[in-house]
Amino acid sequence: MAIRAVVFDIGGVLEITPDLGLTEKWEQRLHLKPGELDEQMGSLWNDGSLGKCTLEDVVRGLREYLGMDQVQRDDFLHDLWTEYLGQPNTELIDYFRGLRPRYQTALLSNSFVGAREKEQERYQLEELVDLIIYSHEVGIAKPDRRIFEMTCERLGVQPAEMIFLDDHERPLVAARQLGIHAILFQNTAQAIAAIEAVLHAHST
Repeated sequence: MAIRAVVFDIGGVLEITPDLGLTEKWEQRLHLKPGELDEQMGSLWNDGSLGKCTLEDVVRGLREYLGMDQVQRDDFLHDLWTEYLGQPNTELIDYFRGLRPRYQTALLSNSFVGAREKEQERYQLEELVDLIIYSHEVGIAKPDRRIFEMTCERLGVQPAEMIFLDDHERPLVAARQLGIHAILFQNTAQAIAAIEAVLHAHST
């Protein structure tokens, strides 16, 4: 069966997102114990990834759970988005752009409230692809098989007609179980070679 769609994860793939030590920095700044920041904010982090709260709810949580003042909240959100957005993987972005119009292209991301606006402002992702599915907008996150079924449905393709690239193995396992051609991102050259191999093997 010929490939009709190529789908990428965003963070760690199209965006290079090293750990900048956000949590440790802010635990020190707020005199918190190691792990306390995520312990206090964990439910909001989870809710934010599934669209069960707004960014305003997160800001309120920073004040109520961690005692941050306005300046601290602004600084924290700046640091959070700096780490979240990372830097562009320009070589892979250019390759991905070049797949259209031969193939439909899409982005499938475990995201956080506000991500669409921030990533559009920084990277203009909506102009890069045919479809973006964010977990916080659909209320489902990888590796739930339903988000892969939704992606196939919205693209109008069968699982065997789709390639999916991600930098974590668990979503890839779920994708493979549906029959999607799932590729682990390790580095840009390896990822492009692997995608091209699948495209060539399934060309008509």
